[in-house]
Amino acid sequence: MKHEIVEKQGASIVVFKGEIDLDSSPAARKTLLRCSDNTGNVIVDLSGVTYIDSSGVASLVEALQAAKKNGSLLSLAAVSEPTRRVLELARLDKVFTIYGSVDEALAGKG
Repeated sequence: MKHEIVEKQGASIVVFKGEIDLDSSPAARKTLLRCSDNTGNVIVDLSGVTYIDSSGVASLVEALQAAKKNGSLLSLAAVSEPTRRVLELARLDKVFTIYGSVDEALAGKG
């Protein structure tokens, strides 16, 4: 898994690429929690994620909880089809705010 953090329009955009699995989820978790510690908007771009397992999903959920606790907003954007299927199976598509693209997330339009 690779990631980068881009600041745009006052939001932290976390872009993940590759697999978020048991080996890489600790790094994903650390990145997400660091961004969620700041009050503001966190957008997680999942367009490049080819696979996510339960540990990766748990990292997303933990980051969402941390963001809410800190008064931040955390949303998902451009969710890849494999990731969307996992989120739907776990019914987490009802828990997360999911946007079709990063631009839509920045505009707050779903």
